[in-house]
Amino acid sequence: MASQDWFDKDFYKVLGVDKSVSAADLKKTYRKLARQYHPDSNPGDAKAEAKFKEISEAYSVLNDPEQREEYDQIRAMGSGARFSAPGAGGGGGFDDVFSRFGQQRGGSTSGPAGFEDFFSMFDQQGGGGFGSGRFGQTTGGYRGFGGPQRGADVTARTTIDFVTAAKGETITLQGEDNTPFKVKIPAGVSDGQKIRLRGRGRPSPDGGESGDIVVTVAVRPHPVFTRDGLNLRLTVPVTFTEAALGATIEVPTLGGDPVRLRVAPGTPSGRVLRVKGRGIQTAKGTGDLLAEVQVAVPAHLDDAAREALERFHELEPKENPRADLMAKAR
Repeated sequence: MASQDWFDKDFYKVLGVDKSVSAADLKKTYRKLARQYHPDSNPGDAKAEAKFKEISEAYSVLNDPEQREEYDQIRAMGSGARFSAPGAGGGGGFDDVFSRFGQQRGGSTSGPAGFEDFFSMFDQQGGGGFGSGRFGQTTGGYRGFGGPQRGADVTARTTIDFVTAAKGETITLQGEDNTPFKVKIPAGVSDGQKIRLRGRGRPSPDGGESGDIVVTVAVRPHPVFTRDGLNLRLTVPVTFTEAALGATIEVPTLGGDPVRLRVAPGTPSGRVLRVKGRGIQTAKGTGDLLAEVQVAVPAHLDDAAREALERFHELEPKENPRADLMAKAR
């Protein structure tokens, strides 16, 4: 934003707050106004969109402590002040003052922190079927002193299935202008992770770099597998005799052939069997498949099976399996 704009615009008045407003109250007021005037809440309303941009501009300055301090100092010089051209008399005029402010701040060109997370709250639907996505409002994109304004970022959301998130894929989303564009989903992307497409956002209004597209990825749960870092977890039921006597069983893998696992005799519920290298594969490493054994108790027994279990009960060891638990609880 040009410094001249700070003379002409009363950002406190735009937001309807006092100059002494706290950061918390400022944020609360801004969120209320943003919900009221957001384009998603006022489709086709040009006045609401213009008001939304106005309050976003005001908040981007007042929410930044350094910018707010500079803005207050500049406004204190008087709203009627104007830039003086070099050599117009009276020394350096206001140009020197703004140059000093710009040197102190370092000419930042990035947007205010927290905008991206806030705007994503307007799109809680998370998309529909595979590869679906919806765009939110622009974020960031204010001018730093001493350079052109960076284009605004644009947020988008998409929902993908568990296998796509684990193995990666290139999907197609619909842009704001209904133009499709491709997004490469890297292998191992996690639920809620953001993918930034550099220079694919709004163009700069004055020749600076374009903003980015920031895509937030939601991952649908899998009916069998869950993520544990790069590892995949699943629960594997086994029968009582398989757990007691030992057995070789098959367990599924994600998108691949089943693998065979050896269940050792006397395996209890909760024991985890590991299959190396059958987890999530990424450029940073490969996880394992962790199969947690769960002993399945039959719900129905015929007479012969019941008699066999009763004979086993008479022969099984008589120690109390809860004795150690009771002793530790005392």
